Amino acid sequence: MIAQSVHHQGPVMTSSVERKSTAIIAVVDDDQALRESLVWLLESVGLTAQAFHGGEQFLANQHDELGALLLDVRMPGMSGLQVQQQLVDQGASLPVIMMTGHGDVPMAVAALKNGAFDFIEKPFNHQQLIDSVQQALGSAHQQRRAKQQLALLRARYQSLRPKEQRIVIHVAEGMTSREIAEHMAVSGKTVEVYRLRAMKAMHAANLAELVRQAVALELVSPLSATHIDSEQPS
Repeated sequence: MIAQSVHHQGPVMTSSVERKSTAIIAVVDDDQALRESLVWLLESVGLTAQAFHGGEQFLANQHDELGALLLDVRMPGMSGLQVQQQLVDQGASLPVIMMTGHGDVPMAVAALKNGAFDFIEKPFNHQQLIDSVQQALGSAHQQRRAKQQLALLRARYQSLRPKEQRIVIHVAEGMTSREIAEHMAVSGKTVEVYRLRAMKAMHAANLAELVRQAVALELVSPLSATHIDSEQPS
């Protein structure tokens, strides 16, 4: 989204949950007065901020505690768009909020197409800026949680025996127990035993969830995965 902000002196509101955030917001701007003002604003609502005078300094001092990035578009040396591209090239998932006093639609579109979380113009509306930062922190938290859940799911799958792994894939491909038994040259009862073991290890409550897990792990493509509505194994 693109937020066109104006100067605002009213009180800035934030929730108790947001005030407890431990993530650090990086503020990258060559204007010292603005950097200090933004740090003060963020800290006034219980957030933690770290200032950088340019893109090069920021890139050289990145760390895992960063939760969001306020990035000026026009700076001496590396521009904000160049810094953003560097983050993209690194595979970083840090949500970026672009800032500029010279904003225009093409620049906003370029930043957003390259994955920017938001784009705001100076002078800022304090509440809109804080809202954008808090939304970015929420997005980053969700991304971290999703990565953790995927890592846990992958570990569960890797703990399966090879035949159990194959059955998970075949089930997700839509094969029946009889087809799986013929394909793997085992009995239908053996297929059922392996399938139940796999579901228990994967913490899958039903076959539909097992299929969704297989898709999440990219064991099968969404298009090839079967659609199962039943709550119980069949």
